Amino acid sequence: MQNITASLIAYIAAATLLAVTPGLDTALVLRAGASEGSKHALLAALGIVCGCFAWAIAVAAGLGVVLVASQLAYSVLRWIGAGYLIYLGIQLLRHPRSSFLGEIQQQQRGQGAFARGALTNLLNPKVGIFYVSFLPQFVPRDVAVAPYTLLLGGIHGLVSLIWFLCLIAAMRPLLRWLRRPSVIRTLDQVTGAVFLLFGLRLAIESRRA
Repeated sequence: MQNITASLIAYIAAATLLAVTPGLDTALVLRAGASEGSKHALLAALGIVCGCFAWAIAVAAGLGVVLVASQLAYSVLRWIGAGYLIYLGIQLLRHPRSSFLGEIQQQQRGQGAFARGALTNLLNPKVGIFYVSFLPQFVPRDVAVAPYTLLLGGIHGLVSLIWFLCLIAAMRPLLRWLRRPSVIRTLDQVTGAVFLLFGLRLAIESRRA
């Protein structure tokens, strides 16, 4: 019991550090919150968490080991992820928005926010490799590996969601300024550049692999 408690404490600390480190997920939530509102930022955050938990399920089921063992499976997923990120980046750079859409389009865009959050992680094999190499370090002996791995994945998702909620709440007083057309265009372009850089980096690493 003591080993489990110590493992959980260490893991929560590591998961918290991982969540608050700025990266692609943070950029996605900030852009959604600034240009589309808190609801869509929350949907993007939920999509991110669901995408990460899907990888946790895969690792718990042993699929993560397949990704490590199979160079072909890893390379294919990495190329798909790189292509998706590059596509998103180019679209945001070429067609940055300057105003908001109608209510129907807002709802469709909200659905897109969730999908973008989920696909950004589902199509990134680094998340799977990270999970398969990171989570086992915090699994004590004499525990059921699959359920405990799911528990760790759930904790990471919860910590990340709490962090995203803090970001969204901190943005609310600034939303009027952040919704200016010039700011929306800049945010879309910056986010597009981040996506494009991540995608190109993933593609370059794929070629090296």
